[in-house]
Amino acid sequence: MRKPLLALLTLALAAPFAPLAQAHTAGDIIIRGGAATVDPHEDSSRISTTATGAIGDTSAGVDSSTQLGLTGTYMFTDHLGIELLAATPFSHDISVSGLDAALGAANGTFDGSFADAKQLPPTLSLQYYPLDSQSKVQPYVGAGLNYTLFFDEGLTSRQKTNGFSNLELDDSFGLALQAGMDVMLTDNILVNAAVWYIDIDTQATAEHSALGKVKVDVDIDPWVYMVGLGYKF
Repeated sequence: MRKPLLALLTLALAAPFAPLAQAHTAGDIIIRGGAATVDPHEDSSRISTTATGAIGDTSAGVDSSTQLGLTGTYMFTDHLGIELLAATPFSHDISVSGLDAALGAANGTFDGSFADAKQLPPTLSLQYYPLDSQSKVQPYVGAGLNYTLFFDEGLTSRQKTNGFSNLELDDSFGLALQAGMDVMLTDNILVNAAVWYIDIDTQATAEHSALGKVKVDVDIDPWVYMVGLGYKF
């Protein structure tokens, strides 16, 4: 949480030095863009196969990714808005651990980098802005729904050599919470920092020439951080 907290604190400290600017009112459209980082805090089931069942002390991991994040908000009152979060595709490396110790060298060396996949996490949120519409500093909170689409799943060349094929990740549908802050620099231009917590769950499946179907359930549950600029129409 340190990154978004530091960004929000920086904006709050800078606010008194920003020129007076009219903030958000009903009918405004606010477009924000900046660097967005998806930081998974994953928890996975044990990896299972048709040949062995669930394998003890095994797990899957997902690394973080940074891309261009974009949001669009429509203010239907001075205090309530609806926001759509979008981004350029995030690309994540997927790793596995524990298979080498469990299966030995007979079926190959599996631990480490296993695959990569891309995802898009469109999220629709209802936002609440508690301060007066004339305040140039506008903190907000929000809650909504996320749909995460996984695509371009690809096994590493080593895992293909080990006998794996046909990797697939299920799409996810879950809740999302957010907090953020806008600081108006002019009547139209603003600085923004925001953080989301998103419930993302997926099941990864693949085929193996000796082990049969391989699968693992992963709760990815990332924090998403974004810092950037915005424009109010």
